[in-house]
Formats: sequence, structure tokens, C-alpha cells
Amino acid sequence: MDFAGVNGGGSVDASSAEKDFVQCEKIVREWARSALEEEIEGDGHTLQDLLFFLHVPRTGGRTYFHCLVKKVYGAALECPRSYDKLRFDPRKPKCRLVATHDDYSIMSMLPREKTSVMTVLRHPVDRVFSAYEFSVEVASRFLVHPNLTSATELTKRIRAKHKGVSTLDIWPWKYLVPWMREDLFARRDARKMKGLSYVNSNDSYNVEEMAMPLHQFINEPVVLDTVHNGATFQVAGLTNNSYLAEAHDVRHCVQKFTILGEHVLQVAQKRLDNMLFVGLTEKHRESAKMFVNVVGPQVISQIASDSSMEGLSKIKSVTEQNSLLSDSELDSNYHQDGTSDQKTTENVSTENLEGIKKNARLLVPDTVLQQIRSLNSLDLRLFKYAEGGAQERVQRFPRHQTLASHCISHMFCLFYTPVCKC
Repeated sequence: MDFAGVNGGGSVDASSAEKDFVQCEKIVREWARSALEEEIEGDGHTLQDLLFFLHVPRTGGRTYFHCLVKKVYGAALECPRSYDKLRFDPRKPKCRLVATHDDYSIMSMLPREKTSVMTVLRHPVDRVFSAYEFSVEVASRFLVHPNLTSATELTKRIRAKHKGVSTLDIWPWKYLVPWMREDLFARRDARKMKGLSYVNSNDSYNVEEMAMPLHQFINEPVVLDTVHNGATFQVAGLTNNSYLAEAHDVRHCVQKFTILGEHVLQVAQKRLDNMLFVGLTEKHRESAKMFVNVVGPQVISQIASDSSMEGLSKIKSVTEQNSLLSDSELDSNYHQDGTSDQKTTENVSTENLEGIKKNARLLVPDTVLQQIRSLNSLDLRLFKYAEGGAQERVQRFPRHQTLASHCISHMFCLFYTPVCKC
């Protein structure tokens, strides 16, 4: 067997690697067996008392949450904000909806038998691009400060005064943003030393004087640990933010011996099968339609109350006018981190900005794209699995011919307005 991490072919190294593999295989297999046994017991296709929205970063999840999920439940039934680590008591009677970047291991903190799970997946290559862009975008807001020390100290003082959750408290940005911020300041200092006041480049993903190039970003240890195969590890409950004590060892073994990723993928696929709803970013219209025809009627029939119907009647209202509620605005609504409020793209429409990004991505070399695919092999297979199961899920849940369904279908029509369009 060809073991990852073996040096030069020496017998001692080969023997050591074989022992490591045997130990890792045991760790991963035991975890997978336990995880699959837990999944066999439940029926995730019927809405339970608590809905857990497992928000995979950079999938358009906030649009789903604000324009669909939250509109159905209404603000009164939303659990307290907790986008990273559980900061509320899920047993409270009006806590019916929780959305978080916490991975699946949070189920150990929730009433498992009374909890339904939903998520949204995105093509891994696009998600890596988006993670890179967001890391640079948020980190660059600190450049209004004269130096890194000033930015860091002010951020600490502001966060100490506010009870709200900051971007710097949320996985994976609590790892990626400070790291990228330090890199941006270092590059700015280097430009000043060289006397560079302006940098011109046709490739926005490879402007080394300004920001870390994409081809370097994807190979950095922090990115390998938080971004690549991030959706699979999140659904499996194995991120470096996991509640599971064994999560680090399992993830480390899979990263060292990629063949062991098959066990993790098997668990993640099983969990998708048992989820109440799995959406796809690339198929927003079809996914949203399935959500309103499958989840919506169950919510209305379960919590038929004045508060929920009031939430539906106010479907057109938004908390911020002219906001597209896109995932890139993750920290604009409720985070306090000392960054500048100025938007560098304030005069560019979202449609034009997306067009600019797509054109820029065409310049990325095929070798870089292929490396991203290779580094995200588990996520690619999980995404394809979700794609293949999308039609099956639609057939599994026939349309509910009820008044509630009519109301939700009306909500679906309103979803496609400039207010909520992703």
C-alpha cells in the first residue's frame, strides 16, 4: 500500500507509516461506526420541534435564512444569535430555529430526537473562490488603521464593549481573517518600502504586491484545515471547531491518509439523506421551490399561530433597504469588529460585481483549478451526491394541497424580487 507522508522509501519510515495508518484506520472506523449507528435511529424527513440550519460558509446561506427560513418561522421563534459555539439554552419553548456555522457535532448539545437539520451546499471550486474573496475583503477593512498593532488593539477594545458576535468569533473566519489581515499589512508595508503607490494587474487573483495570490492561499495550512473539504467535515461534525473530543484525531488521520476519507464521506452522505432539506446554491430556484413546498407547510401546520402568519404577511419587509442579503454581508448586520463600514464596491451593482468575478476567474490557470479540485475531492463527491439526490427528494415529498401550501407558494413568488434575490 502507498502511504501518504512516507519519506524516500526507507524501511524504518515505511514501517512507521504503516503503523500510523493502522492506528488511524482504527480511529476513523470507530468514529464512523458510531456516527452511522446514531443516524440509523432517526427520521429526519419529518419536521421536529427545533430546526437546525447547518450553514456551510459561502453557500448563500444568509439569503436562504433571511428570505425563506426566517420568514416562515417569524422572529419570535428564532433562537438567540449563536453563529459559533452554543450560547443559548435550546430547551427554551420559543427556541424553534437555530442557524449557525457550528458543524454537525452541535447535535450533541441539542435534543437530537426533537431536532431536524437542513443545509445548503455549493460547488467546491466556487466556494473556495468565495472563501478567498471574503477573507481578503473583511481583512482589508482593517487597512484604514495606520498599522497592524493599532487595528488589533482597537478591535479588542470594541469587542470587549459589545455583547454581539463578531466575524472574528465565527468559524472559519476567526482563523482566516486575522491571518489574512496580518498578511495584508505586511504587503502594504513592503509596498511602502519599495515606494509603490499603485499596482496594476489584469489578474485580480494574482496581485502579489497587494494580497496573497490565490495559488498560495489554497496551499496554506490554515486553509487546508478550514476551507478544503470544509462542507464534508462540517456535515460530518469534524471541523477544528467541533464539539467532539475525537474530531481532531479523525480529521488529522483523514488529512494524512486520504483513503480514509471514504469513511467520512459515507457518514456525510448518510446525514444528507436524513436531513429535512438540502439545497444547492447553483440551483437556487429549484431548491427554494422544494423548500417552500416541503418545509413550509410542515412549519405552518406545526406552529399555526398568529406570530407565524404575521411573519408571512410581512414577507416583503426587509431590515435593510436596498440590501441583497447576500452571504458577503455576513458581518454587516450584527457584528462589531472595529472594521470600516465603507464598502469598496458601493457603486457597483451585485449583478455587475458577480460578472466581474466570473470574468476574473477565467484568468485563473487550469493548474490552479485542478489543484483546488484535488484538494476538495471529498466535497466534490458530496456535492455530486447531493445533486443526484435532489430529484429523488422532490419525488419523495409530494406537494401539499393545503391552504398553508398556497401561502408558502405565494412566499416563493415573492422570494424572487430584488430584495431577496441572491
